[in-house]
Amino acid sequence: MSTLKVLAICGSLRRASTNMGLLRYAQAHAPAGVSIEIADISQLPFFNSDISEKPAAVQQLLAQLASADALLLGCPEYNYSMAPALKNALDWASREPDNALLAGKPVAIVGAGGGMGTSRAQYHLRQTCVYLDLHPLNKPEVFANAFAGGFDAEGNLTDERLQALVVQQLQALQAWAGKLSA
Repeated sequence: MSTLKVLAICGSLRRASTNMGLLRYAQAHAPAGVSIEIADISQLPFFNSDISEKPAAVQQLLAQLASADALLLGCPEYNYSMAPALKNALDWASREPDNALLAGKPVAIVGAGGGMGTSRAQYHLRQTCVYLDLHPLNKPEVFANAFAGGFDAEGNLTDERLQALVVQQLQALQAWAGKLSA
């Protein structure tokens, strides 16, 4: 695989989201051989199996997932769990025949939130990954405290230690994807 195509999905829909800031930083600082596209899930309706015709936003996400080699998930923490927007995107994708858009894909997880970063939500997301047959990268983990001065008012990542950690995680994802595809 010459270039690893990564689809980044942010579970926060806020304009100045620090989770989106992590994804923007990753996109701008991806290592050679990695390209990152950020999905817009803000218009996805909640999954409902009664919806017979997939809305345009769903079709767009599914097409992006089909062309992605790996995922980078921005996982905010709401009430000790993952945000419903992120879970909803995964729910739509999982309904494709044979889970073809998710099964076997490597995934990296980042998250910014209060206190412990988003550790609880990331662990819930990892449980969901098991069922979806996604292959999460174990280390390095990226848990950022969104309120400790590492982000500016627009949600952009400014902390140099976290910046280096995001780049390390992308390098590890690239290596992990190579091992899984070998």
